[in-house]
Amino acid sequence: MIIGTVKEIKNLEFRVGLTPGSVKEYISHGHQVYVEKNAGLNSGFKDEDYINAGATILKTAEEVWKKSDMIVKVKEPLEPEFKFLREGLILYTYLHLAANEDLTYALLKSKTQSVAYETIAESDGTLPCLKPMSEVAGRLSAIEGAKYLEKPFGGSGILVSGVPGVERAKVTIVGAGVVGENALKMLVGMNADVTVLDINLRKLTYLDDIYGNKIQTLYSSKANLEIAIKRADLVIGAVLLPGAKAPKLIKREYYKDMKPGSVIVDVAIDQGGSTEVSKATYHDNPTYVVDGIVHYTVANMPGAVPMTSTNALNNATLPYGLMIADLGLDMAINRSRALKLGVNTYNGEMTCLGVAEAFDLPYMEL
Repeated sequence: MIIGTVKEIKNLEFRVGLTPGSVKEYISHGHQVYVEKNAGLNSGFKDEDYINAGATILKTAEEVWKKSDMIVKVKEPLEPEFKFLREGLILYTYLHLAANEDLTYALLKSKTQSVAYETIAESDGTLPCLKPMSEVAGRLSAIEGAKYLEKPFGGSGILVSGVPGVERAKVTIVGAGVVGENALKMLVGMNADVTVLDINLRKLTYLDDIYGNKIQTLYSSKANLEIAIKRADLVIGAVLLPGAKAPKLIKREYYKDMKPGSVIVDVAIDQGGSTEVSKATYHDNPTYVVDGIVHYTVANMPGAVPMTSTNALNNATLPYGLMIADLGLDMAINRSRALKLGVNTYNGEMTCLGVAEAFDLPYMEL
């Protein structure tokens, strides 16, 4: 199979779909790899590194798209890339289609076979290709939240950790999955006053066992959620329904009782966001203010730390990519239920239930 990767064109996205190490693995399995010129520079990889791994460098993204059987990316194709979608092409990347109707219809119309990292799911419910970026985003959410609480950035001016004799910041994490757990690790280390909410009591018990009286865990009832959000200096939205739109749990009506300059970091923005006023932003203009509350809603947070996130992502995506390349998509999804769940569109049919429900589309089970 011919594998290709291109430079990401999303604003300030510095990751790349394939590392030289991944290229070497594909080559060792008998495949051919094309890499767009300078695609890996922002992640610390020169064209020479890819050439030494066995790849062929092509001057333009168009060449890579047209000559490849499978395109391995990081972020979803943007509108200028829609023209490259075609029947028979396998697209292997993050898609987040439930929040992107235009791309959904472009994939269906072109009959592209798309495999979304975020919906590949193992039998125990883990999302192996989403996990590493959720770890990065969770840790960054604590860092960015602490920064935007600073007065020069529009925040209330409270230091997350506090100091002796002065109250520390109150932080509410909505969702105790991978994002929430990694945000919690950082915030406990920063000595914040942290409350974590989730509907999964097993997760809350697990966190209680680890952190004890350093944190407060609450069942995510409407009443508990409202109280915890209103008292918070920093709220981290970390809810996830795999493949589907994120629930709008953080209500605008709560804002009037929050402290002016409080910050909401909405990590769920890739799936539409967890607030009623969520809209995607970029690293060069990451925040906006609604009713005195600062919203940080960057949709590609891990793109800010590509030296870490590109390598972490490749560690997770490579095994499934090799399976597709070695066996072909049809045989690969017959052998791997996890990979089958990753297929979002297949020959013009919608094969992800969450996306089908989001846009009222016919659903075909593979």
